[in-house]
Amino acid sequence: MRYRVLGRTGFLVSEIGYGAWGIGGSMWIGARDEESLAALRRAFELGVNFVDTALAYGDGHSEELVGRAVREHGGRIYVATKVPPKNYLWPARPGIGIEQVFPYDYIIRSTEQSLRNLKLETIDLQQLHVWNPEWIDRDDWRRAADDLKLSGKIRAFGISINDHEPDSALEVLKTGLIDAVQVIYNIFDQSPEEHLFPLCLALNVGVLARVPLDEGGLTGAITPETKFPRGDWRERYFRGDRKRQVAERVAALRRDLEGVEGTLAEIALRFCLSHTAVSSVIPGMRRRETVESSCRASQLGPLAPDVLDKLKRHAWRRNFYD
Repeated sequence: MRYRVLGRTGFLVSEIGYGAWGIGGSMWIGARDEESLAALRRAFELGVNFVDTALAYGDGHSEELVGRAVREHGGRIYVATKVPPKNYLWPARPGIGIEQVFPYDYIIRSTEQSLRNLKLETIDLQQLHVWNPEWIDRDDWRRAADDLKLSGKIRAFGISINDHEPDSALEVLKTGLIDAVQVIYNIFDQSPEEHLFPLCLALNVGVLARVPLDEGGLTGAITPETKFPRGDWRERYFRGDRKRQVAERVAALRRDLEGVEGTLAEIALRFCLSHTAVSSVIPGMRRRETVESSCRASQLGPLAPDVLDKLKRHAWRRNFYD
């Protein structure tokens, strides 16, 4: 496993982080706690030392599992979590004030609940789970971030940027109050490279690349015939004709990647790690075999420049979350 510094935090984090949404259950049907804990333990064995979870993942169940695995491990594991929007609307909606989404007292209470779920003394990185640039000058989030740091409840503060809207965070980064951002970045959505990543490098802001496998689209496992368990949120994400669209895009991608070492999923992770702005990539990893494959991507290293050039033409602007 290779490691990178998470921006100005100084945290030396594993290139492959552990995305813990799926282990919370709820929206991901089929998650089993013992399997999830085995995957977390295997990740730590292979050098993963960064986990990203959230209070909303299974109403805190993901945090409970993460905290248990971290305490059992005993070594230095960096834990990031997120404050869910109070109105439970993802993504943040324009025109809705911060008092309805992240009032000061709510941010504090949510952080304290996460600490109870994790059974840890400090959260390394606390994040707002959605972001609206209309809130930049509001005192609620600024004061909460400062007070949580001063109290020792968190070490760093960041935001998770709305789906496919990397430029919505540009102005807030310029305040100097954001230590890290979490953003969708993958072969299909390369938009953060244009404005967000150069600014993060200039300001020394850490970058967590989320959805690196396009919710499974970039694993190569999605076909027009793919069926998801009833109630699994991916039924909606890949609804209608979307599975066929993904399968066709992936077939074209495979042709351009012939001869490149690694599975399609490993190459997709290597794509993210090929950009110097990225501190850690956080794929969801509910199973040991997924952990082992993801960690191999760090061992294989960044992609060659000629491969990256080919991948530029596979950028695909669309929003399956709508």
